Order: sequence, then structure tokens, then C-alpha cells
Amino acid sequence: MYQPMIVGLTGNIATGKSTVLAYLRHKGAHILDADQLAHVALAAGGPAYAAVVAAFGDSIVAEDGQIDRRGLGRIVFADEEALRRLEALVHPVVFQLAQTELANTTAPVVIIEAIKLLESGRLLTLCDEIWVVTADPAVQMERLLHQRGMTTAEAHQRMAAQSPQREKLRHATRVIENNGAEAALYAQLEVIWSELLAKQTM
Repeated sequence: MYQPMIVGLTGNIATGKSTVLAYLRHKGAHILDADQLAHVALAAGGPAYAAVVAAFGDSIVAEDGQIDRRGLGRIVFADEEALRRLEALVHPVVFQLAQTELANTTAPVVIIEAIKLLESGRLLTLCDEIWVVTADPAVQMERLLHQRGMTTAEAHQRMAAQSPQREKLRHATRVIENNGAEAALYAQLEVIWSELLAKQTM
């Protein structure tokens, strides 16, 4: 039975995971985006929609019937208990959607990208390796302010809501540092990708 190499990719907000994913997709990896699966789960009629609306109230529903993800984010990122309740509803659904997607790919390498990979538990059990993308906090803040248009308060809140990078590093098979130029990042990734393919053929 065909079995791809499954890599879990994580890292805190604004560490540059999307750049890493674009590189790996170009190399031929299948990208399984847990955040995108969460979008599917929370979409109107999606498998987690009714439970989340019941838990957080009709105020999180926009005029078009979809969940206002930004509004929901303001609630859960300001309340640790609310965030845990949301994750308890969404993570199991995302895991089920991920299993379905994995069963339908023939790529040699699958990258599961999830900012909450280590915390979600279930997705972690699917992974052969864990890659953690890191960046200095000052670099993260700069990216949130200038690339994502967040206020300083929003950026601090989002960064504080995540587990410390050092906690993620404890679980890492490989660490990808992304503080500088893209060329330096790509050089790291070229080495890692070559090692991964060599490992797969052993």
C-alpha cells in the first residue's frame, strides 16, 4: 500500500511558514493546510458550523450567513477558555478532513501545515517528522505590522495567544530559521529537501 512521507510543519505566527510551503509545493510536495480545512469546517453548512455557532452565539454570524472569523478571533484570542472551547470543536473535524485528504493523494511527500500542530495532538500522530519554522520576536512583530496590517495591540495579542517557540522546538525533528533574506531560507530548504528524499529511498 502506498505510503507518503508525512511532515508536520509548524511555527508561530509570522515566522514565514507560507514562504516555506510555497517552496515545498514547487518541489512536488502535497500541502495539507489545516487552517484551510478549518475554513471548510466552519463554513456555513460545514461539519463544525452549527456547534460553533451554538457555543458562541449568533453574534459571530455575518449577514451572508458565514461565521465572521475575524470577530470570532477577537473573542477567542482575548479569552483562553474560549479558545480551548473552539479548538475542542474544530480540531476533531479538521483531523477527519485531513485523513480524507491524505487518502486521496499520491504525492511522495505530504506537508501538514498547522500552527497548532503540537497542541492538536491528533494531527501529530500522522507525522513522520516535525519541522518548526522560527523567527525572532522582533521580526515577527515587524511582519505582523507591515505585511498583515495589524495594530501593535492585535499583534501582541496574537503572539501571546500561542505557545512559546521554545516549546515547539522541543518537539522538532528539524528547525528552519527565517530571520533574513529568502535566499538564506531557500538554501536551508534545499538541503533539508535533499535529505528528506534520500531518507525516503533508504
